[in-house]
Amino acid sequence: MKIVICGKGGSGKSTIATLLANDFVAAGKKVVLVDTDESNKGLHRLVGTTPPRDLMDHLGGKKHVIEAMRSSPRESWPMNSLTKGFTLDYFPEAYVSRTRSVRLVSIGKIHDFGEGCACPMGMLAKTFLEGLTLAPDEVALVDTEAGIEHFGRGVEERADAVLMILDPSYESVLLAKQVAELVGVKGIPLYYLINKADEQVADHIRSALSEDPRIVGVIRPDETILVSGLKGDSLVGGHPVTAAFVAKMVSG
Repeated sequence: MKIVICGKGGSGKSTIATLLANDFVAAGKKVVLVDTDESNKGLHRLVGTTPPRDLMDHLGGKKHVIEAMRSSPRESWPMNSLTKGFTLDYFPEAYVSRTRSVRLVSIGKIHDFGEGCACPMGMLAKTFLEGLTLAPDEVALVDTEAGIEHFGRGVEERADAVLMILDPSYESVLLAKQVAELVGVKGIPLYYLINKADEQVADHIRSALSEDPRIVGVIRPDETILVSGLKGDSLVGGHPVTAAFVAKMVSG
């Protein structure tokens, strides 16, 4: 099962991805957490592990990939080595950080001023998710970059579900409606989770989305989660709302 987690910047995608990982583990699943956000430097801290080496480096580095994409036909691009199906055992140990039941991989990060666009990382994310082979007891959770550019790249092409995180903002509501249109074209199941909102605010979001039945729950502002995020501490355990979503996905 491959689940893509999306939303606007600051909505709490990485936090929710980590809570989901913990809840899937509690449900007896092994988790592959895929970091496709080139700007997020702290997901490994939430998970409680070390940062893995960028998968882009495994293909020769971003500069090499950009040059190959510019000068070679598409069928010769470096990421094509992943199109035939693979497991995480394909990569050397440095590229996969581990806890007992969660494995974390990172597509790539922005490291240097003026290094160029993130397009190669988007293409690698798409190819990686298409080729990743999971065992029956494994789940891949994909933490995406902010916004909807990854939909334009087709990263969600092979996703079994998309979970959009909404925070209390007009931008989130507008984005939710656009994501519904984008996902609807491919027929991928879409769910919404309202984050960092009390019940009164959540009611406004529900009303703005016409009580969309795809809203799976509301996570209220939680000081413990907030402080953990500020300090870079790992999140231990899950949350009743994410646990309910996990139960829904596991039961089919």
